[in-house]
Amino acid sequence: MKFTVGIAMSPLDQLTALAQTAEECGFANIALPDSLFFMETAAADYPYTPDGSRMWNAETPWVDPLIAAAAMGAVTSTIGFYTNVLKLGSRNPLLLARQVGSVANLTGNRFGFGVGIGWAPEEFEWCGAPYKRRGARVDEMIDILEKVLAGGMVEYHGEFFDFDRLQMSPAPSKPVPFYVGGHTEVALKRAARVGDGWTSAMMKFDDIVSTIARLTELRTEYGRADRPFEIQTVCIDRFGKDGYAQLADAGVTDSIVVPWIFDGVGFDAPVEAKQDSLRKFADQYIK
Repeated sequence: MKFTVGIAMSPLDQLTALAQTAEECGFANIALPDSLFFMETAAADYPYTPDGSRMWNAETPWVDPLIAAAAMGAVTSTIGFYTNVLKLGSRNPLLLARQVGSVANLTGNRFGFGVGIGWAPEEFEWCGAPYKRRGARVDEMIDILEKVLAGGMVEYHGEFFDFDRLQMSPAPSKPVPFYVGGHTEVALKRAARVGDGWTSAMMKFDDIVSTIARLTELRTEYGRADRPFEIQTVCIDRFGKDGYAQLADAGVTDSIVVPWIFDGVGFDAPVEAKQDSLRKFADQYIK
């Protein structure tokens, strides 16, 4: 099982140093979060906390994950990056295809595209995208992104998007893997049907086990059980050598961790303290 560092809510001026240290320590990837803006009043509950509250406020730092991947990729050479997850619903697929292709090329194919729909109506509507029928719209977006990123001339004539023949060059020299996020049955079906992996938000171990079992069933139904498939998780109740061994035995291929939180170091702590936590974690569980 690999280990990936989650850098959500870290100050932006720490990101390149954290990426360099994570690479030196043997972490496989950096997980890049996505949040467009903080709306003072939200129309919907945040789906990944028990009470629906957001874990951040208006002053919490966020960075565009694609720009962050390019910046961190420029100061590293082996560590990978993936969005965890980028909210597709509020974005335009052609503009996004240009960005993703650029990051994949600039990082030497060290970029994976973790995708989700998005939970906040405001992120759709205030960016000019409809919230209604968002799932079907995102399905078309994924299809478009895969086709454009594969290279060559592409045209598309769907229900939501329509364009004639076009090409974006250079295409990535290797396919960009798509990791589909979400905990609902619809999201799991999407991951099994079109994804190169599934990525979770915060989950308990028992829920991860049952989700992996369901994904296995769905991938078999779609005739994709023999393809490589990443299971990326943020587990909130299994830690330490025994806990990570349990995750690996359950089928998790990539555990997303925030080592400084284990040491009581806050998101806004100095970068040196976070680097110490990365090294400590690596000494215990990676090296």
